Amino acid sequence: MLKVILQLYPVIPARDEAERAALRPIGRNRERYQETLTGWHDIIRAADNLGLWGVATIEHHFWSEGYECGPNPGVLDAYWAAITKNVRVGQMGYVMSTQNPLRVAEETAIIDHLTRGRCFVGFARGYQSRWTNVIGQHLGTRATISPTAGGGDENHMFAGEKQQSDADDDAVNRRIFEEEVDIVVKAWTEDSIAHQGESWQIPFPFDKGVDDWPLARAGVTGRFGALGEVGADGNVHRISVVPAPYTRPHPPVFVATAGSPESAQYAGRRGFIPLYFTSLKNAIALGTEYQSAATASGHHFAFGQNQAVVRMPHLGATMEDAKRSLIDYDADIFRNFYASMGRRKMDTSDVYKSTTQFGMWAVGTVDDVRRQLVEEWKQFPAEYLTLIYHYAQMPKEVVISNLELFMREIKPALDELTPYTETASAAAGG
Repeated sequence: MLKVILQLYPVIPARDEAERAALRPIGRNRERYQETLTGWHDIIRAADNLGLWGVATIEHHFWSEGYECGPNPGVLDAYWAAITKNVRVGQMGYVMSTQNPLRVAEETAIIDHLTRGRCFVGFARGYQSRWTNVIGQHLGTRATISPTAGGGDENHMFAGEKQQSDADDDAVNRRIFEEEVDIVVKAWTEDSIAHQGESWQIPFPFDKGVDDWPLARAGVTGRFGALGEVGADGNVHRISVVPAPYTRPHPPVFVATAGSPESAQYAGRRGFIPLYFTSLKNAIALGTEYQSAATASGHHFAFGQNQAVVRMPHLGATMEDAKRSLIDYDADIFRNFYASMGRRKMDTSDVYKSTTQFGMWAVGTVDDVRRQLVEEWKQFPAEYLTLIYHYAQMPKEVVISNLELFMREIKPALDELTPYTETASAAAGG
């Protein structure tokens, strides 16, 4: 059965670009953010009632323009856990090249307990320089669009000419990302951990250990703490991250990728769930990379199993209605964000044509979108489908209506093409 995840990109709404300029910086507009947040919770409740597998948001900072105001997904997850009964809460995801991995391990373990296992965790690498470079500065992180992103797919949104600096930044970003994810998984799964890497020493300093912890000197940690925390010299040489997650060994882990085969291979080796922000063509290529890496590492998945695809749906009574929905709710962010971030020039005069060429949008009547996705799932039967809406530029009522139509009219046809069980997916782990 297909597992549907709702991911809302929190866009502070404006009637048009003139109003967005008049309210600058709209990202700090208290009234608009409060309205967005209130409606957001209503959508989450609706997703829970409609039987979606999960709900998620993003981690992005400093969006004065109002396009992706999602700085703290963990706080939202904790609140959503309190107002829902069945849907899983998570993020897509924590940008681990900028994070403190011990804090992420603690926060996600607490969310896992608050939900009694009704959660998942997403990790991402960070591609927006304005905030990734600032928040990741002490780690030496720089934002990256992987130099091999797109896998040769010329229609990839971020495709374009590659520079050596791309490769250099990507290598550093990937090293930090992988080291931090390793620390999170250790913290989730081991009673005490020690780590010596290029970005982190745990404990600090690693060689000497913590030599001024009174409870170690008094013998308290040695009697009541985790085995091995205190060495023969009386110093702290390992730390115990508490609490352990509610889920054993840990919640499901998603890894976002905009087309990097290296990220698909990494997810395959770890048994994580890759989330493909790509066209069908590129998803098939990445899925092949993922399956090969997973099999070589002892994880046995069918083609498409334990993998996720992103689509941005616009449903209408007619094709013209659906196109109008795309223009009304996605044109602003496409022209002023996506087109500006792309490595190659995008035609912003025809937003429908420009967006749909990338293969992530699904636009049309219910029959049109069902037909498109069924054909895609016949070729690449992903176990998870993440639906992205640019809420609240798309109003709450429209998002909920789209979800209702999708779950009632489209999902059953895709269920037949995704015969995966919860147990098989949940068995994968770091």
